[in-house]
Amino acid sequence: MRKKTHRNEEIVYEEWVPAGGVVRSVMLIVFILIISIVIIVITFMPEDLMFIGIIFGAVSLFILLLYRNFRGLRIFITRHQIEVDYGIFNHKKIPVQKITGCEETKTNFRRYGGIGIRLGWDGSWAYSTDFGEAVKIILLEGRPFVFSTRNSQKICKLINEFTN
Repeated sequence: MRKKTHRNEEIVYEEWVPAGGVVRSVMLIVFILIISIVIIVITFMPEDLMFIGIIFGAVSLFILLLYRNFRGLRIFITRHQIEVDYGIFNHKKIPVQKITGCEETKTNFRRYGGIGIRLGWDGSWAYSTDFGEAVKIILLEGRPFVFSTRNSQKICKLINEFTN
């Protein structure tokens, strides 16, 4: 059996963490609402106001692309690095030698003010997909980094094993 690799390193752990049900529901409702408005505008408004339908259509396309980009995060752990990808432009790579510890935590609304890419009241950066299980990585320098996961205990065990 061939081992999975990521950037020429053997993957010790890999996980896809999808957006939570609340996020998916809200995005679906907003998308349906905008599409409904577009249909109503196109059907009942005079031609000189057709640009409103086009604007709402563009907004709904933008929301759809935004959801597609942030629909979940992917975690890769190798013996030398942790990488968390959240969308096209947000890639956090942390060398294991820069990590001092790992803690299991929760991403709650009170600390982060929502989901997505957030700066917490405790000074940590977070990539969160829901208000649930997460891992907090303590670094030698800089802000702690928090990310959503479904297996915080397993990830912390691996990271603490690699850092000792």
